[in-house]
Amino acid sequence: MTTRRHFLYALPAATLALGATRTASAQAARLEETDAVAVSLGYKHDASKVDAKKLPAYAAGSNCANCQLYPAKATDPWGPCAAVGGKLVSAKGWCAAWVKKA
Repeated sequence: MTTRRHFLYALPAATLALGATRTASAQAARLEETDAVAVSLGYKHDASKVDAKKLPAYAAGSNCANCQLYPAKATDPWGPCAAVGGKLVSAKGWCAAWVKKA
């Protein structure tokens, strides 16, 4: 038999469980090289595949992990990037918005 009191006790627990599920599934999406923003910035998941002739700003050794716009740890394989709206970029990647970390 369910009473109103049981319902009122169960409601907060159900709400918390639903909130936790939404938070876990709200993880940012990875930036694909084919996205319009990625194409406009010359983003590549692997910096060694950047065409230096087309993108003369690229310098060997520069990548997302050592960029000021990459707030994740340099050891994290993927992290959010401010230049692309917080989408996840590869730490080994590179784009024209790259700025050396201070």
